[in-house]
Amino acid sequence: MKLAEVVADGFGRVQEVVHEAVEGLDAGQLVASPAPGANTIAWLVWHLARVQDDHIAGLMGTEQLWTSQGWLDRFALPFPAADIGYGHRPEDVEAVRVDSAELLTGYYDAVHEATTAWVAGLGEADLDRIVDDAWDPPVTLGVRLVSVLSDDLQHAGQAAYVRGLVLRDT
Repeated sequence: MKLAEVVADGFGRVQEVVHEAVEGLDAGQLVASPAPGANTIAWLVWHLARVQDDHIAGLMGTEQLWTSQGWLDRFALPFPAADIGYGHRPEDVEAVRVDSAELLTGYYDAVHEATTAWVAGLGEADLDRIVDDAWDPPVTLGVRLVSVLSDDLQHAGQAAYVRGLVLRDT
């Protein structure tokens, strides 16, 4: 198995969990909170897609799909265009409201497609490229990809867990 296939498989697993977490849920279920101040499915999936879009676009040197494909307008959230959810408070989480699961999966799928298309061209030597020298040690492309995958999988798993809680109560 080639490096690009391994990384693409990891992002494919994120996509599977995202779809399993949101498909078939209505708008109310997507924003149901399992406890006061807790993250909702809508926020978790929006956030993980925003992180992946932001970080991968930065690595690719392209504009984020959030703005270039009009997802910012489709979601119509009360946040600046660059907001990806870091540091959000409970009231910010509550502000992430969507009309449908399809909006969430549509955005994530667009980000996933761009990610895997770009990853297909990576080779092993690319992993050592420094992408962020603000850290000690500097962050390599390989480390950044693992960071994005880890963050995405954690939040996708959290969304799947919240789905179980939401459906249990219905």
